[in-house]
Amino acid sequence: MMRTVSEYLVNILKAPIYDAVKVSDTSKLESLSKQLGNHIFLKREDQQPVKSFKLRGAYNCMAQLSNEQKAAGVIAASAGNHAQGVAYAANAMGIKATIVMPETTPDIKVNAVKHFGGDFATVIQHGTSFDQASAYASQLCTEKSLSMIPPFDHPDVIAGQGTIAKELLEQLNHIDILFVAVGGGGLAAGMAVFIKQIKPEIKIIAVESEESACLKAALEAGKPVMLDHVGIFADGVAVKIIGEEPFEICKQFVDDVMTVSNDEICTAIKDIFDDTRVIAEPAGALSIAAIRKYCREHETVGKSMAGVLCGANINFHTLRYVSERCELGEQKEAVFAVKIPETKGAFKAFCTLLGGIVITEFNYRFSGTEEAHIFVGVKLRNGAEEFAALMSKLTSKGYDCFDMSQNELAKLHVRHMVGGRPKVQFEESVFSFSFPEYPGALMHFLNTLGESWNITLFHYRNHGAAQGMVLVGFELSHEQRASFQRYLDELDFDVREHVNDPAYEFFLSAR
Repeated sequence: MMRTVSEYLVNILKAPIYDAVKVSDTSKLESLSKQLGNHIFLKREDQQPVKSFKLRGAYNCMAQLSNEQKAAGVIAASAGNHAQGVAYAANAMGIKATIVMPETTPDIKVNAVKHFGGDFATVIQHGTSFDQASAYASQLCTEKSLSMIPPFDHPDVIAGQGTIAKELLEQLNHIDILFVAVGGGGLAAGMAVFIKQIKPEIKIIAVESEESACLKAALEAGKPVMLDHVGIFADGVAVKIIGEEPFEICKQFVDDVMTVSNDEICTAIKDIFDDTRVIAEPAGALSIAAIRKYCREHETVGKSMAGVLCGANINFHTLRYVSERCELGEQKEAVFAVKIPETKGAFKAFCTLLGGIVITEFNYRFSGTEEAHIFVGVKLRNGAEEFAALMSKLTSKGYDCFDMSQNELAKLHVRHMVGGRPKVQFEESVFSFSFPEYPGALMHFLNTLGESWNITLFHYRNHGAAQGMVLVGFELSHEQRASFQRYLDELDFDVREHVNDPAYEFFLSAR
């Protein structure tokens, strides 16, 4: 049965969590505030011992158990932050906890749970999915008369998360809009039910990943509904169905729901890092992603906006994806495909037409046909308006261009696959060039190549490093080798020829 609003208010105010939970800071994001023309604040739940807000709900839920229930022990199913929160709370309170995690859970997360739980947490790995682990946890809960500690759909868990709102209002004198991430809904419900009783004028916007928008689906259906599929990039909010209790609260107290894309989340991770030097997990950056999007869509100025960095337990290797996508999400980069004539000099002519725009990526492979297909990335200073002008300019010059900036297949896979073996055989020599990276460096490099040599392969990607690196293939006959070598000797670049390289032979060679 749902608790009353007044009961939630009292339970949040009285939540006995601070033996383990830290009153996290609320930091102003100075750089982002200046960029967006608003006052942006971030509640730093990455400062909790388990690097996420989940400790609050888990600890509060366990603190409400009777002495008999505590003596019997607790159980939870989780592959992420909730597991760590339960383990830490169990160790802090001296309660035996069983935590069921899927067999596919990365070792780093399993080891973290064991570390936080000390002698009081036992990890059982079962099944290959969360659903299987959860079902097994429910079975053990019944068999061993344990108390289940759910991740979000429980009044005491919701009240524990609501303590964030209590602290936030004590730390900030004024908030116009609050943005809160939604997975199962416990965080949004706890914060909304508290804030609307104390300062109902604050607008509360729930934020979901486009790939797991279970609250939005529930509001449209009038009840919680199961999503067919959820994306796992923002794994902390990858929930197929919102909790029943959180849904009832959010339906009553949340003013609006926004969704954000993976690219927008990546941009927000970078925004948070730029201001705090903290690397948020994707779910932890949802509120900042929504703030940036809201400011752009509503053209707000001078407002005080707050969000919650709800977690910083990021898989290190995820950063490769984040780095690749953040500029696209911020509309500081665009990628497109273009057809150019397969003739000598056409490659340089196309690059010259790009003018002073900074090229971030260039992938080309000779095909032996009358036209070449190139994958291009460009850095933007004025976002979509600048890119539209560039497309118009290229189209007016007769180039067929195709915007790939919103094409998930192109961004995730195809950009890394451009190349392959040419359809015809020819004498090809492959060289890698390294040169100081600066605005215009790539065009300078192309100018040094001139038009004396037929380029058959070209791969360049600006990763923000001090050195620019380009892989170039040339069609060179035996008679041309001596003059080409003299040309290389005169260059001011580091050059290396790749001869009998297995990577080239396997995937690029025409032979």
